Amino acid sequence: MSNVLNTVYNNYLTAYGPKALSKYDTHKKSELRSVYNSIVKLSKDAPWYLPTTNKDTQQYAISMKENARTLHHTIAGLGGLEADGVLDKKRAYTSSEDIVSVNYVGEEDAEEVPSFELEVKALATPQKNLGNFLPNHKMSLPPDHYSFDVEIGNSSYEFQFSVNDTDTNRDIQERLSRLINNAGIGLKADLVEERDSTALRLTSEATGEGNNAGQLFTITDDNSSKRSGMVAYLGLDYVTDFAQNAEFSVNGTAYSASSNHFTLSKLFEVELQNLTEEDSPVTIGLKTDMESLTENISHLIGGYNDFLKAASSYAEQQSKSKQLAGEVTDIAKHYTDSLESFGITMEPEGSLKVDANLIQETAKNPQEITKALGNLSQFASSLLKKSNQVALNPMDYVQKTVVAYKNPGHNFTSPYNASAYSGMMFNSYC
Repeated sequence: MSNVLNTVYNNYLTAYGPKALSKYDTHKKSELRSVYNSIVKLSKDAPWYLPTTNKDTQQYAISMKENARTLHHTIAGLGGLEADGVLDKKRAYTSSEDIVSVNYVGEEDAEEVPSFELEVKALATPQKNLGNFLPNHKMSLPPDHYSFDVEIGNSSYEFQFSVNDTDTNRDIQERLSRLINNAGIGLKADLVEERDSTALRLTSEATGEGNNAGQLFTITDDNSSKRSGMVAYLGLDYVTDFAQNAEFSVNGTAYSASSNHFTLSKLFEVELQNLTEEDSPVTIGLKTDMESLTENISHLIGGYNDFLKAASSYAEQQSKSKQLAGEVTDIAKHYTDSLESFGITMEPEGSLKVDANLIQETAKNPQEITKALGNLSQFASSLLKKSNQVALNPMDYVQKTVVAYKNPGHNFTSPYNASAYSGMMFNSYC
């Protein structure tokens, strides 16, 4: 059952989740209990609706929930989860975004934060297996049920599949590619073409040498429960590129890491992108307060614009998406009049535009900047409430058919009614 749940959730994330998981996706028991209690309260007086079976509607509901989650994370990343912390987030800088990207993750009240010099000598790489190039002819192996085992770290997975008498080499390669990609076990599969032949390529999602001299996964059918021979026929066990660690130096001291993503001195979250030229280190450190403020405002407005764009993109297919876009736009309209002098204006379609130069000019006046930041904090707080509402019950913005209204005074809770999107994750699996 756990494998089924993993497969379902991996499919959910890759198909519908627009962003990767962040630290704001972890919750205390009290927070999860609060979410459940909110759903119970929300559903207590809600009528019964017909289940939503249209795939486009299901994708819309899940997409809006995930976009609301992304907006929540954007505001949280600006310090918006604390009443007096909105837009107070310190921002890091790098002298070369193409080589090193960086985020500040240290204490916000830190008095002194040092800068660092990084030289990147090698990037962490994954393991790659490239199979045999085979023409698109009928398979030489006899029709039967085949299987092979994939070992990744301490986990082992068995893949079983059938070969029919009409299957070609490419048919089997494509079938295995889909099978491996949908399994969500940490491997990516794709086909490589060369003239009239194709080969199946497997790439680990993880990087770094690990504990097996650069081999992060192994494939074998020596102890297969079904017929063996497919691994040798397709060449799935041939390693063309062994995994390697990242090699870099910080202020002249050499280090290595199994990933290109790591934390430096508990202050900076670093992502290595490319190699540095010899004796040309990249400098990372903290931006000035004014630069951080301008970037925070840009992130807040960008989060608003992205959510509005996502809601508006369904306007032709989902009638209630216009309602959601209208509600979000109304929130912005309530504050834009007071923020125009601060460099934030509204476009005709409802999106917001930021004038960084005007923000910095206004910031020179202590009274103006205090007033503007107060309005921006209220705007961020209103957006946060809206994002929480949509994430809690995206079905509220789906056109539904009412089956029955509950008896006033004698109602009962139906928490799963508001969370119908959870069942959509299991569509085609159960």
